Amino acid sequence: MKEDKVNSPSHYTKGKIEVIDFIIDQKMSYLTASAAKYLCRWEHKHKGEGRLDDLRKARWFIEKQIEVLLAEDGE
Repeated sequence: MKEDKVNSPSHYTKGKIEVIDFIIDQKMSYLTASAAKYLCRWEHKHKGEGRLDDLRKARWFIEKQIEVLLAEDGE
């Protein structure tokens, strides 16, 4: 059976639930959801440097979320 790279790519379907279902259930913001997505797939999608890229992307989204919260708090 050929992998469905659009609807159910293998790096999204590790474990018992898909990350998107968790994100929707938790009503995550865009920035938090994006970080979660990269954190959940970094070990499964790439080899070598690509794994680090996904961790860096997750960190970028977390840092951006922190910036937003600090701006909202007037800091």
